[in-house]
Amino acid sequence: MRRAHHLCPREIALPGAIIDVVTLDYDARHRRRLRIAGDDGTDLLLDLPRATALRDGDGLLLEGGDIVLVRAAPEPLLEARADDAEELARLAWHLGNRHIPVQVLPGALRLRADPVIATMLVGLGAHVRNVEAPFESEGGAYAGTGTRQAHRSGSGGVSGPTHD
Repeated sequence: MRRAHHLCPREIALPGAIIDVVTLDYDARHRRRLRIAGDDGTDLLLDLPRATALRDGDGLLLEGGDIVLVRAAPEPLLEARADDAEELARLAWHLGNRHIPVQVLPGALRLRADPVIATMLVGLGAHVRNVEAPFESEGGAYAGTGTRQAHRSGSGGVSGPTHD
């Protein structure tokens, strides 16, 4: 079994040869230590210094310098749209008030499929549909792992508050 000890964020050129890909759902991409089988059979141990949100396109650096590429697995999601930006912001507020992980897209919000939350969103006036797609939620105000924060800082790891 090979050990993956370092994360190479997707914004940085990968320093070694890609030998395999791991396709992981949202839950499996938020780990510190986990045994993983690559899509082509590489047996590896994810062994990072701290719990980290792995994002689609990140690389896992193995001992010896090889890279295993991370792919976000498609999973059942809800996509919520609204008639205007103000209504979409209101939907986002209601989801945030319930601490529900949300992926913010242009004109839409994606979240993990949940029939109770779907009913709530429809009751709030949202146009909701089921989709199957990779899920990358915002990381939260202090996590440092959300898509926007990671793009600004180049960091894929969990950290404290940042001040831009």
